[in-house]
Amino acid sequence: MFDIPLTGGIRLYNWEYDYDLYDKDSIGGSLTLGYPIMDYTRISLRYVYDAADVTNVSEDAAESIKELEGKNIKSSIRTSLSYDSRNSNFFPTKGWLNNIFLEYAGLGGDIGFVKTIGETGWYHNLFWKAVGVTHAEAGYVEEVSGKKLPDYDLFYMGGIGSLRGFDRDDLSPVDENGDLIGGDKYVQLNLELRVPLVEDIGMYAVLFFDTGNVYGKDESIDLGDLRMSAGPGIMWMSPMGPINLYYGYILDYQDTDHARADWEFSMATSF
Repeated sequence: MFDIPLTGGIRLYNWEYDYDLYDKDSIGGSLTLGYPIMDYTRISLRYVYDAADVTNVSEDAAESIKELEGKNIKSSIRTSLSYDSRNSNFFPTKGWLNNIFLEYAGLGGDIGFVKTIGETGWYHNLFWKAVGVTHAEAGYVEEVSGKKLPDYDLFYMGGIGSLRGFDRDDLSPVDENGDLIGGDKYVQLNLELRVPLVEDIGMYAVLFFDTGNVYGKDESIDLGDLRMSAGPGIMWMSPMGPINLYYGYILDYQDTDHARADWEFSMATSF
């Protein structure tokens, strides 16, 4: 933009979510600006306005979720710093990806919080054409006094992008009544071995190990109780976009988990 290395983007959306305990219809948009500050490093700023209508709240939902029923307005600013030296956005074979995100919500509206997320990913050749991937994330969110921190802005884990084989509710914290709620902090680690099956069409076989957990407001992060899963998968850069198929097996299965193993499928990049 303007004959300088400034990038800009405008997004408008109408998203409909059907969660287990409630439905949410969000109408909103965002404005994003980004600028490179050194080699491989970019800083960006994003403003988001979101009007969410929460309906069909289940009787089994936590009180904090029932209080959200109706209209909820979020006006937030988000800044990020990114270092990306990967040789591909989809199936990188070398390079680093490091991100730090900070979001402040409370510029008017009902919703108010401060959210911080850090992410790192290392991609390196191990032997022959096999690629090793090490990916880690952690996040924390805190409510702004006098505002609401909605369930859908808390942290949940399970599935592609976090812990494969787990369901969203398997790792969810509970409130004082035993009702499922999101967490205000989380940690995760993902290790992968990617080996090309059909290199010409971008198809890889994958072996993975995932570990992490989500923690509630009154809990401290305890690395001794991280949950774990592992399994095989296939990644394919198809003509329609990236396709991922994984079979996640829970290594520390508990009776409260929805299943011991599960298939995961997506048509987007995971990390």
